[in-house]
Amino acid sequence: MKQMPIVLSLAVPILTVVAWGQDTKTAAAPTIASAIDREIGAVEKEILEAAEAMPENKYNFSPESLNIPGSDYKGVRTFAFEVKHVAASNYAIWSPLTGEKFPADFLGGNGPESVKTKAEIVQFLKDSFALGHRAAATLTTQNMLQNAEGSKSSRLHRATFAVAHAFDHYGQMVEYLRMNGIVPPASRGKPE
Repeated sequence: MKQMPIVLSLAVPILTVVAWGQDTKTAAAPTIASAIDREIGAVEKEILEAAEAMPENKYNFSPESLNIPGSDYKGVRTFAFEVKHVAASNYAIWSPLTGEKFPADFLGGNGPESVKTKAEIVQFLKDSFALGHRAAATLTTQNMLQNAEGSKSSRLHRATFAVAHAFDHYGQMVEYLRMNGIVPPASRGKPE
């Protein structure tokens, strides 16, 4: 009888491992498309959470307004333009992979002038990442090293460069949040 609790205490972890192993065997094998899509999802989460964390009344913030002695923030983008720049760049970089037409009013890197409110900017950002997911879905081991339509860059380079570019601007967005006393969502403690 004393052995029964020991057997039961061992059975739960063993069954858990067996069940987990079965789940991984039935899951689809990773592909280049799924691997890139996962990277796009990671940067999308970070940037979207940062964009949503900044209050709308701070969307026009730029460090230039702080007038820090010895700094050189003259002419840097506002938080809104950082977000819009990421979104417009996503369109520019990923649209050749999907064949979708790049909108003419996205030229200049700051997105369309008509997108002004926080809600519009966040939606523009979401739409740009939806394009990224569609772009990732087009990648195969057969075509990933081919140049994208009208580009001197491979399809894989364009897909991954957009992720790297977005993370670069995410770093700037984090600084803007912190300059406004906002802890970026990714840096906040997890509830226990």
